[in-house]
Amino acid sequence: MSTATDTKQERINLRLQDSAKRILERAAGFEGKSMSHFILSSALAYAEKTIHEHEVMRLNARDAEAFFDALAQPVTFNKKLAAALAEHEQRVTSQ
Repeated sequence: MSTATDTKQERINLRLQDSAKRILERAAGFEGKSMSHFILSSALAYAEKTIHEHEVMRLNARDAEAFFDALAQPVTFNKKLAAALAEHEQRVTSQ
């Protein structure tokens, strides 16, 4: 996460209730971390979990087979999609 040449340039300010601060201080103390390090590491872990939940798709065997079967089918364009692609080609690609 950091090297000797990394510099910390960003700051986040946080307002919280006294009771929340005491809980964070206590938890950081249990892990032997500064409060800043505890909050940052906890927030990053939760952020990575949240990103993973939104970016990863899990399918059971039946659904995975249906998904890959659909991908294997030849692509067919309806008239509206073909027209949209032609318009895109005219407006964007040809310039």
